[in-house]
Amino acid sequence: MTDEVANNLHGVLSHLPEGVKLVAISKFHPAEKITSAYNEGQRVFGESHEQEIARKVEVLPNDIEWHFIGHLQTNKVKYIAPYISMIESADSLKLIKEINKQAIKNNRVIDILLELHIAEEATKYGFSLDDVRSLLSSGTLKEMTGVRVRGLMMMASNIDDKSQIAKEFDVANEFFKELKRDYFMAEDYFDCRSWGMSHDYDIAVEHGSNMVRVGTAIFGEREY
Repeated sequence: MTDEVANNLHGVLSHLPEGVKLVAISKFHPAEKITSAYNEGQRVFGESHEQEIARKVEVLPNDIEWHFIGHLQTNKVKYIAPYISMIESADSLKLIKEINKQAIKNNRVIDILLELHIAEEATKYGFSLDDVRSLLSSGTLKEMTGVRVRGLMMMASNIDDKSQIAKEFDVANEFFKELKRDYFMAEDYFDCRSWGMSHDYDIAVEHGSNMVRVGTAIFGEREY
């Protein structure tokens, strides 16, 4: 098992250009598999359930950078606020306000990504482009001292049409450039473009992504 994880990890890394960060999506996988990846140098892992990540934080090295990547309920934020490195799925103002509140309680600043809803699927969470423009124009986020907006996250449509997937990634990339120009020109920390998963990360890095979320290609099928 450990050799398989190590080989898979190196296979993924070999396809990533310099400057692209790998978030190894470890949700539903045991701590042993995370340890295998950790021993090969991987430090960034993604989880989507507050209770599962809490168990793993207890038994795994404390220099791991934990990203929360699933839909996050506001009443769960307080549990992960003490240790989470980044919440990639900030998909509503209500949630962001709660992250800010809990970060301040813990004397922290929590990095977030604004999740975009670009895919033509009703099941996806996230802001529309106009929602984000309105939010940033309002100045509300600048008043929040407990959160730092690092960039954008999105998921492409779950389809086989690579041209459609590429088009959706391009929309996100152009929107990132717009926001950088209009709202974050002076902020070097606004630099994260998180799109691309196991089945489409190769397309994603060709279309602006500098952070990919890969699970199955490293750890195999999920162990529920």
